[in-house]
Amino acid sequence: MGFIILIARILVFLSMSVLTLYAIRHYWFAWTRLRLRKAKDTMELVGFVNPTLTVLVPMHNEEKVAADILQALADNDYDKSKLEVIPLNDRSSDGTAAIINQFAATYPFIKPHHRREGRGGKPAALAEITGRLTSEIVLLFDADYVPGKGMLKMLVAPFADPEIGAVMGRVVPYNTGDSLLSGLLSLERASGYQGAQQARYNLGFTAQFGGTVGGVRRKALEAVGGWNPDSLTEDTDLTFALLLSGWRTAYVNRAECYEEVPQQWSVRRRQLMRWVMGHTACLHDYWPDIVRAKFLTAREKIECFFLLGMYWTAPWLVIGWIASLVLFFTIEAHYVPILMIAMTLVGYQLFANQSNFLEMGSALLLDGNRKRVLLMPLNLLNFFANIGATCHAMAQFYWARITGGKGAGWDKTRRTRAAAAGGAGSFGLSAPREKAREE
Repeated sequence: MGFIILIARILVFLSMSVLTLYAIRHYWFAWTRLRLRKAKDTMELVGFVNPTLTVLVPMHNEEKVAADILQALADNDYDKSKLEVIPLNDRSSDGTAAIINQFAATYPFIKPHHRREGRGGKPAALAEITGRLTSEIVLLFDADYVPGKGMLKMLVAPFADPEIGAVMGRVVPYNTGDSLLSGLLSLERASGYQGAQQARYNLGFTAQFGGTVGGVRRKALEAVGGWNPDSLTEDTDLTFALLLSGWRTAYVNRAECYEEVPQQWSVRRRQLMRWVMGHTACLHDYWPDIVRAKFLTAREKIECFFLLGMYWTAPWLVIGWIASLVLFFTIEAHYVPILMIAMTLVGYQLFANQSNFLEMGSALLLDGNRKRVLLMPLNLLNFFANIGATCHAMAQFYWARITGGKGAGWDKTRRTRAAAAGGAGSFGLSAPREKAREE
């Protein structure tokens, strides 16, 4: 029994330590954003930086959303003589190919790439097309996104800095009122982008490339060997491959692009599990190189580990819960020191949660979404759902590593947007417009 109590004490201490460090980090980010420190901004260069540009849009059975993003890209104000849009149709079995071909027939700069063999999934599709790219800059959008008219110019502007290898814009959900979950995810996105991403960039850390609403310099992409087809989170993988090769990733908070977030908990769970496993794989792949990197400061290395290890907070939280219960239901729990340890864990859990809530509230305040703050107490539902999905994903990931299994494969997020007649999406955009031929 004494040995069990000792182990429980150690686990409680470790859990409290991890939660405290992450809480301090989030408080720091929230304070940075609330100070309204002037962000690094290259928007004064918009319109003056016009490199040759390729926009990639991976698609698999995207007939519900394909028309919306292709029409939005067709309506953008980028110089069409320097632009090509490549929809990557990954063996769709619905009407996606027909919609793509219809747009290609109307807009000469839309050049479809239909995949009919090879490994499936977004990373594999991107890896296949990389060797055929010739443009200076490559932008990437998921099929359910709707970029604004000036989005492309805003995203290429930071590439005026030769040290910038990739750029990330801001993701904003447009279907926030469709379900409770989509409303809660809008809080999460605001915290992640308006809060954490902008704070990290203001503090001098490299931003995280999110795999959509962003782009990469083609020479930088080729220098790191292109996208990793074996990664479930090719975006995180690329972020650190670029960083360790001396390239930085910029963040453009004003470059807002609208996405469809999951409306069902089962869809959200599968999406999160893929992120967790891919992110954790990157932690194992890159930590030795991060430690050895001589050009990264100690401060930058620490933040890299915080970023790559962020999903580990969930299992450490559960470990702390279990360990505190073990201590509480032993005879020694009647002694003040042991009881204090168990009760202190609860306090540290609240401390950590409060830091996340502060960061979320700060982001909503900066966005002017004061009414949405009323959803914050309900975010506890999303918090506990995330804890369960994250722990499940971590267990699957490490079990596959121990047994030599393949682990999880690519899982496409299901769309809920309804397609209108004629292949046009329901976002308020139309089918291909004939007047585009004038361009």
